[in-house]
Amino acid sequence: MSRALELASRGVALASPNPIVGAVIVRAGRVIGEGFHTYDGRKHAEIVALERAGAAALGATLYVNLEPCSHTGRTGPCSRSIIAAGIKRVVAAIRDPNPLVAGAGFRELRGAGIEVDAGVAEAEARALNESFAKWIRTRLPFVTLKSAMTLDGKIAAARGQETSITSPASREAVQQLRHASDAILTGIGTVLTDDPLLTDRTGLPRRRSLLRVVMDSRLRLPLRSALAKSARGDVLIFTRASPNSAKFSVLSRAGIEVVQLPGRGEKPDLHAALIELGKREILGVLLEAGSELNGAALSAGIIDKIALFIAPKIFGASDVAWARWPHRTRIAMQALRSMACRQSGADILFEGYFSDVYGHYRTRRKN
Repeated sequence: MSRALELASRGVALASPNPIVGAVIVRAGRVIGEGFHTYDGRKHAEIVALERAGAAALGATLYVNLEPCSHTGRTGPCSRSIIAAGIKRVVAAIRDPNPLVAGAGFRELRGAGIEVDAGVAEAEARALNESFAKWIRTRLPFVTLKSAMTLDGKIAAARGQETSITSPASREAVQQLRHASDAILTGIGTVLTDDPLLTDRTGLPRRRSLLRVVMDSRLRLPLRSALAKSARGDVLIFTRASPNSAKFSVLSRAGIEVVQLPGRGEKPDLHAALIELGKREILGVLLEAGSELNGAALSAGIIDKIALFIAPKIFGASDVAWARWPHRTRIAMQALRSMACRQSGADILFEGYFSDVYGHYRTRRKN
């Protein structure tokens, strides 16, 4: 199963909007076939592994990190191919959160006399496909709030000042988070202060360019900004400004897509933004923003996960906290679940979840 998960991870940024899946076929203690899924490759991981195993798959064991599908989509059902190949046992990590499958694949395999063992390495498998799990059930993207801060919770030495806080190892980890996301979301304040590119700089292959999304209520994005100058159909602005405004047209001519959203006052509605991104088959969104948008996103309840990089530094007099709540907003206490901490260079990475995107699709191991 560890090898199946390793193979599955090769599909990061290549499988979306499909799940990330790896498969390994073992017979007499020897690997005879393996594969992973990419969207453009079409074939599911199980099919790739079966083709490589050939006739030797008869009586073998298949290890896969996600329940084999039992419905026809872009390809036929994997469950029938597994049965036809004569696989004797299937070891799977989790049930497929897709309501079209959700246990039906396991039932079909068991009905054909195949032994099914589900729930192996479940935690790792759930984390790998958490964005898919939310999107396939709600058509909304999974949102991770990432922030870099000091021990006293500050993200800059002074308001409006770009500040480097974390270690090179943490900055590399952020690039991995970007690579695993379909879109990165920020606010116009961050753009005006830092002039970021917001690109995936891992050098790893991806099927779609990382969509760079800016919440810009009054269309203040400068045409001379790094985002505007590098736009190649991969920059999207959500605004409250009228499509008839001059800046709307100017930005559109510069290759930037501008979408007017409903909202309260001058701020575009964050829920409406997620609905629009979900329609575009954006499964995972990484929020990299300043204190105002962080606070607004937490207040709106759109955050599924947080990733806080905490540096061993103190800014003291700075008043730039990592999240600033909207004016007169009363925030109910929010408890995180499945929390974890690990070293990231000189820093500490703290991760936790606000939501359980798998819900009642939690796998129960059955021997």
